[in-house]
Amino acid sequence: MDALLAEYFPILVFIGIAAAIAVAMVGASLVLARQNPDPEKLSGYECGFSPFDDARRKFDVRFYLVAILFIIFDLEVAFLFPWAVALAEIGWFGFASMMAFLGVLTVGFIYEWKKGALEWE
Repeated sequence: MDALLAEYFPILVFIGIAAAIAVAMVGASLVLARQNPDPEKLSGYECGFSPFDDARRKFDVRFYLVAILFIIFDLEVAFLFPWAVALAEIGWFGFASMMAFLGVLTVGFIYEWKKGALEWE
């Protein structure tokens, strides 16, 4: 049991050092940086809403559609890297499976495109 815990000790040290660095960076930012943002920084950025408004305000559905599309294509890229690395071992079945996966994603992308989810008014 002690040998098993000894194997995890470097991971715990790594997590501790990472947490200490993160806390130090955030603390240094709060202490050293100017805390008076200009009006441009407080204005609505891409979403068009005031950043200090009611948090329960209804958002436009287009924001959710863009977020879902981002997740879909982010997952696609996440699956493509291991597939590309292991392509020599998985052979034609793996290639056909990934082409089917990409085909389904392409059909979904075309559907979203035709529905106008990518159009911004």
